[in-house]
Amino acid sequence: MEDMVKIYIAGKMYEVPASLTIMNAMEYAGYQHTRGCGCRAGFCGACATIYRIKGDTELKFCLACQTKVQENMYIASLPFFPTQKKGYEIEKIKPTETIMMELYPEIYSCIGCNACTKACPQGLNVMQYIAYAQRAEYEKCAEASFDCIACNMCASRCPAQITHSMVSLLARRLNGKYIQPHSDHVDVRVQEIINGEYNQLIETLANKPLEEIKELYNHRDIEK
Repeated sequence: MEDMVKIYIAGKMYEVPASLTIMNAMEYAGYQHTRGCGCRAGFCGACATIYRIKGDTELKFCLACQTKVQENMYIASLPFFPTQKKGYEIEKIKPTETIMMELYPEIYSCIGCNACTKACPQGLNVMQYIAYAQRAEYEKCAEASFDCIACNMCASRCPAQITHSMVSLLARRLNGKYIQPHSDHVDVRVQEIINGEYNQLIETLANKPLEEIKELYNHRDIEK
């Protein structure tokens, strides 16, 4: 029989297989994910979780889909909460030194506590990319925040009430629109898609068995 561990979900104890992720363990225990997690036909980052191991005082932050259960793990899933996203049209703004001040002035209230970085399950240096945004170094901010999946655990821990994911998203958009060199081959590919040149290929792939699609993906040619 598979090794079992005791975990606590909302204070209630369950015995679950030790090989499961937190997400799978919650489903094993009878919970249903109704917040649209990415691997459950929703968006990635929706399974933000806080946990503590019995006897340890440290709170730990993770994504339930990629973290295995441990013995005596006390689990609390973070519910979705609204993010402070400002409205703007990317065509009407520019990567100026003042655009962040206009849209997200709260970033200049950062007290340097680094709680955001400590909370990031992706291991990103969140406080650093916010510093880049403060200095209008949008290319650096975009690169440092590239792996952000907008779980917003950083925002949940921030005493300055910064919505880090929205700041980094703006930086990446400004970087892609105005700073990075224009990619002519992307224009060509987009036009090919509009012209329907890949419709037959997509239909062929859609009708293949899942295992064959996985095999094709794992052995694909990767552009250098």
